[in-house]
Amino acid sequence: MPVLEVIFSVIGWLCLYKLFGCIFSKRGPEWNCRLVTFSHGVIIVLLTGYVTFIDGPWPLTHAGTDNTELQTFALAVCLGYFLFDLGWCVCYRTEGPVMMAHHAASIMGILLALSMGVSGCETCGVIFGSELTNPLLQTRWFLRQVGLYDSLLGDAVDLLFIFLFATVRVGVGTAMFYCEITSPRTTLIMKIGGVVMYVLAWVFMVDIARFGYKKSRGKYKKWQENQKLKKEKKLDGLSDGNKEGINHEDS
Repeated sequence: MPVLEVIFSVIGWLCLYKLFGCIFSKRGPEWNCRLVTFSHGVIIVLLTGYVTFIDGPWPLTHAGTDNTELQTFALAVCLGYFLFDLGWCVCYRTEGPVMMAHHAASIMGILLALSMGVSGCETCGVIFGSELTNPLLQTRWFLRQVGLYDSLLGDAVDLLFIFLFATVRVGVGTAMFYCEITSPRTTLIMKIGGVVMYVLAWVFMVDIARFGYKKSRGKYKKWQENQKLKKEKKLDGLSDGNKEGINHEDS
């Protein structure tokens, strides 16, 4: 268990939070925390992406194998962030029970992988899929804060977020979940953890599907209203033109 690495990771994320607080002193604590979350999302996706796709081993075929040094490092960095963010959420009470359960499950899963020294490859794979959409989620929040969410950029971010969540976290996540459950090397407790994370992914997917349906329905209604206004303006223009023609003939 790399205790020192985890401690340094927590301190590092806390220092980054304080640094953002100094730079963006006019913003609130949530702004700074979300900047840390955005930074973690980018860093950990790059790190776990390298671990999963380049350094190896492949999580779909080597679930339950011994952790490599790079896997251990990536898990320690991620664990430090989740401990920092969980403490922040408890302090400011900004998240609901589902997100808190996700944080707790993530911490327990990483702790188990680090303490037992196995299942690092599939844990890194799960982290990659889970955090891939996180920068987009934070971007949505920042766009709302600066008044740019109701724009083409906001629609593009939402569309990409929904697409990646459905294809990677649920689609690819289902394949990884199956491989972990059927692997003879994976311990029972890690399989239970995989079930918990998979169920939480579907809970989030249902909420995202509802959000996507409501937003697309609202966009369609707005489009219908705009089309109706265009037709009314066109008819008004034709009516005014006919009136001008009649007045010209009368004169």
